[in-house]
Parts: sequence; structure tokens; C-alpha cells
Amino acid sequence: MDNRPIGFLDSGVGGFTVVRELMRQLPHEEVIYIGDSARAPYGPRPANQIREYTWQLVQFLLTKNVKMIVSSKKIKKLQAF
Repeated sequence: MDNRPIGFLDSGVGGFTVVRELMRQLPHEEVIYIGDSARAPYGPRPANQIREYTWQLVQFLLTKNVKMIVSSKKIKKLQAF
């Protein structure tokens, strides 16, 4: 069994409701949530800036030794990631 936490990133705070449901359905999982409310909304920003912000969040979660990273949003500009 992999006891590492699940990393969850969001471009704001809206994904917190998804995290609560995840925690309800998987009560034995540890979750590390990071919401970038300081730079929200991401939508009107250029794709390269969104990639940079997202990569910063991913790098943070990787320092926490997460077993997977889940994103709460479908950000179309990230398709080129």
C-alpha cells in the first residue's frame, strides 16, 4: 500500500469542494491541497503564464512526495503542456 499523500492543485479555491468529496470517499487517504487564490483567475492569462504558475504548484507538491497530482480545473490553455 502506498501511504504517500494525494496532491491536489487548484487555480483558486473552487476545487476545495471536490477535495472534501475526495476525502469523504477515501477517508484513509491524506490530501495536500494547494489553491492559488493569489493569482486567480487563470482564465484570462496567457498560456505560458498559466503553465509557469501550474509548474510552480506541481513542483511544490512534488516536494511533499505525493503519489499523484489531481487538478480541479480543465484549463484549455494547458493542453500544450
